[in-house]
Formats: sequence, structure tokens, C-alpha cells
Amino acid sequence: QVQLVESGGGLVQAGGSLRLSCAASGRTFSNYAMGWFRQAPGKEREFVAATSWSGGSTYYADSVKGRFTISRDNAKNTVYLQMNSLKPEDTAVYYCAAAPSYYSGSYYYTVGEYDYWGQGTQVTVSS
Repeated sequence: QVQLVESGGGLVQAGGSLRLSCAASGRTFSNYAMGWFRQAPGKEREFVAATSWSGGSTYYADSVKGRFTISRDNAKNTVYLQMNSLKPEDTAVYYCAAAPSYYSGSYYYTVGEYDYWGQGTQVTVSS
């Protein structure tokens, strides 16, 4: 089992920045690829960003590419999502997720590939 706890959400004006954190506990964090997803009211959960267990490979949704950065610190069992140039359409509950991974360069971008999920943190961007 892996337990994930997100933090860092809040209310920010358009153009502002936030950094989300996801602290993991339980099994060896470095054995897991990590991802961030988000879900707005009335919409399906969508992929935002992912990183391999080594942190050497990352992948982004087109909607956030160039504005968001995913990173991880395996010594601290934490994955981050730096969000810059935020837009009102970024408003959603943001979830981190963990997927068992056997290859250092592997990352995943579909909901079904992830085994463990956090409880989510609300991000609201005002116009």
C-alpha cells in the first residue's frame, strides 16, 4: 500500500503560481512512477503530468505544457507540481497518483494505470 497526501492548493488570481506537493508513505517511493491528474465539476478526471520513478522522464498534457513542471525528490518521498501562468480553466481538484514501475524511464498518463490515489487538493484560479 502507498498512502498519498496532497497539499498546496488554494485560491490564486489568473497569471499567478502555486506549487502542489504530494507526500508518499508506505512502500518504497522510488519504485513508483508518479502522476498528477485533475477533475473539474461535471468533468472526467484528466491527466496533467507524469514522471518516471527516476525523475528522468516527464510527460505533460498539451493544455499545461510550458506552464507546469512536475518533479520529485525520492529522498523526501515527495512529488511536486509547479504551476505557473495559471488560468481560470485550471480550476479543479488536483490528485496525485502512484503506479508501480519496473523501468526507470517509464511514465503513465491514463487513470487506469495508477494503483494509488491521494484525496485531492482544490485549486481555484480567479479571473
